[in-house]
Amino acid sequence: MADSSRLSHVYVGVARSRDGSLGGIFRQAVGDSRWDHLTTGLPDGTDVHAVTIHPDDPAVVYIGTKSGPYRSTDRGDHWDRLGFPDPVAVWSILIDPNNPRILYAGTSPVAVYRSDDGGDNWRRLADPRMPDRVKMPFACRVMRLAITADLPGDLYATLEVNGAMRSRDNGESWEDCSAGLVRFGAMPRYKSRIASDTEIEGMLDGHALCVSPAAPDTVFLAVRMGLFRSADRGVSWQDMEIGRFAPFTYARDVRVSPQDPRMMYACVSPAAISADGSIFRSRDLGEIWDRFDHSVKVDATMMGVALHPRDPDQVYGVSRVGQVFGTQDGGRTWHEHRMPQGCRDVYAIACA
Repeated sequence: MADSSRLSHVYVGVARSRDGSLGGIFRQAVGDSRWDHLTTGLPDGTDVHAVTIHPDDPAVVYIGTKSGPYRSTDRGDHWDRLGFPDPVAVWSILIDPNNPRILYAGTSPVAVYRSDDGGDNWRRLADPRMPDRVKMPFACRVMRLAITADLPGDLYATLEVNGAMRSRDNGESWEDCSAGLVRFGAMPRYKSRIASDTEIEGMLDGHALCVSPAAPDTVFLAVRMGLFRSADRGVSWQDMEIGRFAPFTYARDVRVSPQDPRMMYACVSPAAISADGSIFRSRDLGEIWDRFDHSVKVDATMMGVALHPRDPDQVYGVSRVGQVFGTQDGGRTWHEHRMPQGCRDVYAIACA
């Protein structure tokens, strides 16, 4: 029997979208077909919006839930609620690449919290004071956080739905960096309105962002209208034109390879609710993209891509309705594993 402490695992965070649906955190050992619903220590009906694994110890897993952040030190078998000061939902958790004792959490309503002791205790950072540009039927949330390791103090966040913001002092103060996105939103090609009273909604519908050591001044952003790039730390934005390479442009996730800082992966689909989607890969920081999941038939919007921190051949993706697929040989072959019946609103995937 294989040593479970050395196995790779895939984790998926799910929300309860309606009565009868299933939420929580699920785990699967790579090479197995069984999903474990990890509930010990979590409240009944937990919605999980974020999953983050410790970069040095894969047994330590953090999740963001509607009732705050939780941590497991045994790969999810048991969970403990962390010392969060406010009753808010956590939508993103980031571990500082320069110091894994430092964590950041993004919440709804919009705020960023910081822990300096591995998550035991947290404090709320400065109020971002973002302009209230878009009124949605839900409270705005911090969907993703990113740190530029080579530029100490630089911290970025993207909001659903209100653009992007940055800090140059580890979150002690914030600047709005959405002006360029708003300008795009005024152009006919980029106008999109689903649930608000403004057509700039689509450009400010942020889902993910990332940075790369290969270009420390550059921020990559995934929004409803595609993939965008800022080469000047959020001052201005450029359309990466993923539509030149993909048949659709709704972007839900974008990540930089842990092993190759010039390699990126992105999830794109036709829309927030759809019956298609795929993972695309770039080997040159987003100049050219190719479809990566060639043999996969995705039947719902792609919600996330997970990159293994030590094995570049392992890549996993998940659709909104819980279709998980992955490769352990760099994309040559793929295996699909459906999540348990009732998982209908997936938000996050991670592996280690």
